[in-house]
Amino acid sequence: MERYTIKDFNKDFPDDAACLEWLRSYLYADGITCKTCGKVTKHHRVTNRACFACDNCGTQVYPMTNTIFEKSSTSLKHWFYAIFLMSQTRCGISAKQIQRETGVTYKTAWRMFKQIRSLLGEDCAPLKGKVEADETYIGGARKGKRGRGADGKTPVVGVVERKGKVAAKVTGDLKSKSVKPFVIKKVEPSCTLYTDEFQGYRGLGFYVNGHETVNHNNDEWVRGDAHTNTIEGFWSLMKRGISGVYHAVSPKYLQDYVNEYAFRYNHRDDEKPMFRSFLNQIAPPCGKPVSGP
Repeated sequence: MERYTIKDFNKDFPDDAACLEWLRSYLYADGITCKTCGKVTKHHRVTNRACFACDNCGTQVYPMTNTIFEKSSTSLKHWFYAIFLMSQTRCGISAKQIQRETGVTYKTAWRMFKQIRSLLGEDCAPLKGKVEADETYIGGARKGKRGRGADGKTPVVGVVERKGKVAAKVTGDLKSKSVKPFVIKKVEPSCTLYTDEFQGYRGLGFYVNGHETVNHNNDEWVRGDAHTNTIEGFWSLMKRGISGVYHAVSPKYLQDYVNEYAFRYNHRDDEKPMFRSFLNQIAPPCGKPVSGP
């Protein structure tokens, strides 16, 4: 992956004008189609306004419309810098850190944080080849019941293609009716699926080419190609980040946090810097569809 440093950031985005120009260039790579003229025309930046006007008729276009920046009074460079900070770490960064780095209030930092994270949900293409499925629980340390069904913890189900992408979903429970539809939707029927012997995965062999299990209750962790080490590695990374950086996450917002870690994992091998991958989620270029979870 190409390195992208704070020096690069300050060179590319020295002020709000540079950020707005990037946004215009990204959204309208083939030029801005004027709604009044009905064709691509030259546009110029309107002084003291975050918009561009058609050179022919004066019709204005606002690049921040329908993005997380719309109606925000926060400096556009602060937004871009917050995105840069979030993209530079594998384990995440807190809203408090964004507050310290940008000088905005904590309330503003938290809102920026939440809005940026909302961009990171992706609809991965169905996983193929050798795929692992597993479940975990997210929540702070609590006394009492442990393991599956632990009180106060939120279940998450995930599937990962070995040497490929991961998809994960927060579920209200781990009943078969919640687990199986998600797994079936996210994997190719031609794949070989590896799980433990949790009953929620029973019957998945009818939907895939093969379904092999390992029995964790009997301390069986690997049997030939059968194991869930890849997805457990992702769980470990995500849990360390949530507990170490955020300490606790409410079930209401947990899916956004899961999406954040999945996004980083899925773009770990991108040639372009992670910051660029984050930026490209701001909005789809005109004429291109929006992807979603």
